[in-house]
Amino acid sequence: MLRGQHDQHAQHAVAADVSPQPLLAQAMRLQEALSFSGNALQPADAEKLKALGRNALSKETVAGVQAILDPYCLHVVHINPEGRVKVDRGAAKAVLVQGGWTAFLVKIHNEAGITAKFEAASPNALKPYHSPSFESRVKKEHELTPGQVANRFLDIQIYAGRPLQANLSGLKLEYAVVQIYSKDAGQREAEIAYNAGQGSQDIGFRNSTHILFDVKPAVKVKLDVLDDDGKPAMASFLITDGQEHASGKFKGIYPLPSRRVAAFDEYPDFFFQPQIYRQSGEHVMLPPGKYQVTFTRGPEYVPQTKEIMVPEGRQEIQAGFRLKRWIQLSKMGWYSADHHIHAAGCSHYDSPTEGVDPKDMFRQVLGEDLNMAANLAWGPSWYHQKTFFTGKDHPLSGRGNVMRNDVEVSGFPSSHAGHIVLLRIKEDDYPGTTTIDQWPTWTAPVLSWAKSQGGVVGYAHSGWGLEPMEPTTLLPNYVTPRMDGIGANEYIMTVTDGLIDFFSAGDTPAPWELNMYYHTLNCGFKTRLSGETDFPCITDARVGQARSYFKPRNAMDYDSYVEALKLGRSYVSDGKSHIMDFTVNGVEAGTGESELSLQAPGNVKVTAKLAAYLPEKQDSLSEKIAMSAITEKPYWDIERSRVGKSRKVRAELIFNGVPVETVEILADGKVNDITFSPKIPKSGWLAVRVYPSSHSNPVFVKINNQPILEKQSAEWCLAALNQCWKMKQPNIRAEEKSAAAAGYEKARNVYKTLIDAGK
Repeated sequence: MLRGQHDQHAQHAVAADVSPQPLLAQAMRLQEALSFSGNALQPADAEKLKALGRNALSKETVAGVQAILDPYCLHVVHINPEGRVKVDRGAAKAVLVQGGWTAFLVKIHNEAGITAKFEAASPNALKPYHSPSFESRVKKEHELTPGQVANRFLDIQIYAGRPLQANLSGLKLEYAVVQIYSKDAGQREAEIAYNAGQGSQDIGFRNSTHILFDVKPAVKVKLDVLDDDGKPAMASFLITDGQEHASGKFKGIYPLPSRRVAAFDEYPDFFFQPQIYRQSGEHVMLPPGKYQVTFTRGPEYVPQTKEIMVPEGRQEIQAGFRLKRWIQLSKMGWYSADHHIHAAGCSHYDSPTEGVDPKDMFRQVLGEDLNMAANLAWGPSWYHQKTFFTGKDHPLSGRGNVMRNDVEVSGFPSSHAGHIVLLRIKEDDYPGTTTIDQWPTWTAPVLSWAKSQGGVVGYAHSGWGLEPMEPTTLLPNYVTPRMDGIGANEYIMTVTDGLIDFFSAGDTPAPWELNMYYHTLNCGFKTRLSGETDFPCITDARVGQARSYFKPRNAMDYDSYVEALKLGRSYVSDGKSHIMDFTVNGVEAGTGESELSLQAPGNVKVTAKLAAYLPEKQDSLSEKIAMSAITEKPYWDIERSRVGKSRKVRAELIFNGVPVETVEILADGKVNDITFSPKIPKSGWLAVRVYPSSHSNPVFVKINNQPILEKQSAEWCLAALNQCWKMKQPNIRAEEKSAAAAGYEKARNVYKTLIDAGK
């Protein structure tokens, strides 16, 4: 409810020379906006305003509107004929609530008829999340003393949501809504100023006043979080108040994202996410009110929504949440993994603490039910984040959730040729280097060095730079890629030298990623697919938005994970569809060499277990994803796999990248045994996909020991290689260029030999 109690301040004169019709119309819109935002007028005052609308318009209308609204005014603003702004204290009582927004009115006498944007500001406030200067603001926040930090306790904004607008109308008298948020409780003094465009401050800086606020304490809401099996768990919580707020990326969300600073807050909630993560027994501070809480724990769970009421006059309450799975892959021997997340750079703050600590990332890993996570140090914040590298699991790791600090070669001299992920390395400094700038300027030497120490390696965010020169989303297609990005560009060369273990997928457009991958498989190379998110760079929504599911041969540990990744004993998924135990004539993907030998062409028996989950009905967001281009985020999502408006998805068996058989399954969470019986006419590879939601690793079929070869794919690879050299060689150091040229020429000869063999 809008704060309407009178404070001990002088009453201001009632404006008389005002046209009643536009003032009353504005007051009605104001009432609608306040009701919509959850800060309605007191019922008696709302009735008085309606009564004015039923009577004839007169001077009494003007006086009546002011009599109703003035008690709600925190400030009275005067804009003189020269456009100068002067601010006086209004009649409203200066009461806020900790952790929540409070709305007040501002009465505006606009003698200048200004129609500029009306704004509020305070030196005690931080700018809203969406401000471009947010990162620099956070840097300054880190540099403040504890006393200075304590003096910054509020956020302030002018409400410009429907049916109001950000600009003044130009009327002699109107009202605005100011919303104020307080992080702290108790008595807090703030300076609040208003302006109506550049140069509108009054001489003597009378455009601001100091107010002592009484901030009522929030309530500690202790969360009792139980997993599907009844055990305590970490979960994701999206807490909304149902109110409309004027600005910011996230509206009506608690704790307020723009006030989240991991270095200072009790819990390391990230300002760029709407959700928070809480372990059972932890809490969140909420002002009294009604909230909608959506809670879940990664894509194997069904999101649930619960309403909670936080009462006034209580210091602490308890709220219980029981998570609900639609599937549990670990019971079937499969575990989730994301080989590419970051604790610094991109959406993270990056100075001077250089991002967040690994323990902060581990909360995200637990909250999204990731069994395995590779937290990668990279160019931005390299020198700080590399201090966490040990070549061992992070100490917080347990039997069910493991995190290790490894490396992405990004922001290094070779980055122009493609970012590369180095997993399970023992040493993170390239030989003979002390700084990033000394590393090689092309990727092959780095890959060779990492593999020499037992590392498992692959290119990151593969699709960047693989966009075809002529627009197409066909798979496979034969259009030469641009090779102008930082994805799996130089992969086209290094794959021929046996330097690559995995090809990243899931975080760039699927047609761009998979086209390169399919063509190299069609040339007989056996790179495996692995899923990644690149959190919080390509997406800052959550870790594991795209992921792998792997089946370890032995214990569920980091060594078994990278071994499964290298062998292809895994599949890529958005977590909403699953392709388990994929076999061809009994040969399971990822076992042995994933190779089946046949004496002659013929039919094979393909089996797999498929499961998928879709809500029975699409909501507006799901429908938007389904209708969006496949080159738009989220790049891999099961909504694009939905068959029409049904709850079914289509699984495809592909041979050498081309669908040969399909089957539809109901995405109700149940596990389906599927069987295909394709005729295999020549050597090739088979895989199953729910496009673009999940993709198995391949099983290679050799007929009469003949190599896998599609001549047209080899021709595409040669053209891509030449384009890659054209784009990358200008950025290779002079002293390294001859070695790089030799590497490219060697690869060129490999593709030429394949083309000749295909004639």
